[in-house]
Amino acid sequence: MDHETDSAIPAAHPYARLDPDRILNAVEQCGYLCDGRLLALNSYENRVYQVGIEDGTPLIVKFYRPGRWSDQAILEEHSFAHELLEAEVPVVEPLADHRGATLHSFQGFRFALFPRQGGRAPALDDAAHLEQLGRYLARLHNVGAVRPFHHRPALTIEHFASASGEYLLTHDFIPHELVPAYRAIFEALVQAVTAIFAAVPATSLRLHGDLHPGNVLWRDGPHLVDLDDSCTGPAIQDLWMLLSGDRDYMQARLLDLISGYEEFRDFDARELYLVEALRTLRMLHYAAWLARRWDDPAFPQAFPWFNSPRYWEEHILTLREQRARLDEPPLVL
Repeated sequence: MDHETDSAIPAAHPYARLDPDRILNAVEQCGYLCDGRLLALNSYENRVYQVGIEDGTPLIVKFYRPGRWSDQAILEEHSFAHELLEAEVPVVEPLADHRGATLHSFQGFRFALFPRQGGRAPALDDAAHLEQLGRYLARLHNVGAVRPFHHRPALTIEHFASASGEYLLTHDFIPHELVPAYRAIFEALVQAVTAIFAAVPATSLRLHGDLHPGNVLWRDGPHLVDLDDSCTGPAIQDLWMLLSGDRDYMQARLLDLISGYEEFRDFDARELYLVEALRTLRMLHYAAWLARRWDDPAFPQAFPWFNSPRYWEEHILTLREQRARLDEPPLVL
């Protein structure tokens, strides 16, 4: 095993050295014989590839972004996936080698191998699909409530909102003439979200953390993928991103989802007050995430509209609309 450190990777674009030979050699050091086929999958925070294996099923290899997580935090993610699978919650768990290790390193990169999991996007307008998702999420949360994370983050206003806005305001991404408008709406949103969280006594537990529809693969039922953002927070964080559309449509879908959820776990309806607050945190964090990753060459290529005056004008308008939504009554059961 190569013990070269992450410091050898250029800070400006840490994945510049992750060429096809290095990817295949990393997989082969784990005892697999690659057939040379390599397919880059849709991932920006990390780098994820499907790798062909001689006389076997292709594997998925994920190279973790250098410097983002500690080894302990990654291993805690892997351990959570194992707990879930042991409880028959359908998640994709990293593969262990003959020593039981799931986190590997090669020439400064840390990586994990996963079985390939096929599937299609969930039909979120299908009541039966939502009920089944609700049942699985309740079981996920039952496992998540057993013990806490020690090395993974909590979903907090400070991290997702305050730190995000301050980063943008101090790194010259926002056009100078729009800074006052951004600062005003950012401060108003933080104040409103803080008040909402203070009013809702939600219980925190281990979560998937980023359960948008793209992280659900459907094949005879759902399989949950990508626990890379698993964190501690309220249960509603794993539910609200499965709801979209106008209020009436979200209301109907919520009832389907909770109908399945409550077969295995009680849902605290007070957490519905957090839905728009959590959406606000995600919006603020997403813009800062793009800014923090802008030195990665993949980001300007994938998000060319970011960092333009038009983007910031539209982003500020969207945040103002979101501020109004925070005053609307929540969805109900």
